[in-house]
Amino acid sequence: MTENRDKNKGAKTKQKILKIATTLFSQLGYRGASVRKIAAEVGIRESALYNHFKNKEEIFLEVARDIFSSPFSLSESEIKELALRGKPFLQKFTMQYKMLTFDKNSENMFRLLMIELMQSQELREQFMSEFHDKSVKVLSEGFFLMMQNGLIRSADPMLMAYEFISTLFYIRLQVTVLRFDSKSTNALSTQFEKHVDFFWESNRI
Repeated sequence: MTENRDKNKGAKTKQKILKIATTLFSQLGYRGASVRKIAAEVGIRESALYNHFKNKEEIFLEVARDIFSSPFSLSESEIKELALRGKPFLQKFTMQYKMLTFDKNSENMFRLLMIELMQSQELREQFMSEFHDKSVKVLSEGFFLMMQNGLIRSADPMLMAYEFISTLFYIRLQVTVLRFDSKSTNALSTQFEKHVDFFWESNRI
């Protein structure tokens, strides 16, 4: 009983560290958010933080994993069911992507990660595996199912995945750039849905 209680307490502390670290990284940048500041905001000693993470880089990479993770958080059966319906598959993927784009903490971290990508090989590898590879895999599998069931024209499903996600990524980048200069992003709020409509009409049978 005591062991389970300690594990739960440790898991909660770890999640609190990640949540606060995300906020501090987004506000202060990677270099400005020290382990000491993170620990102080969590309300634990700096030495206690090292029970959960070996250093600041490990915290940052864990935070990045959440930001870079594929937005399509559904089971394989749910993905298959949506893909067999065609357009709803693209709408669901895009809506989750849009929610990440306009989430304030995610947006600030995304901007920071774009900068840090040039500094860290491990972060670049994580970006490719957690975001790029997984997203392309999910999309290409969905497109393949649609082709098999005569919903869209036959083509290279992986190339279609690249084409579909590249526009989403560019819109996300536009939002980040505009907000960096405190400019309005209202005009971009409907671009996600317009992209889905255009892509579907261009490829459906």
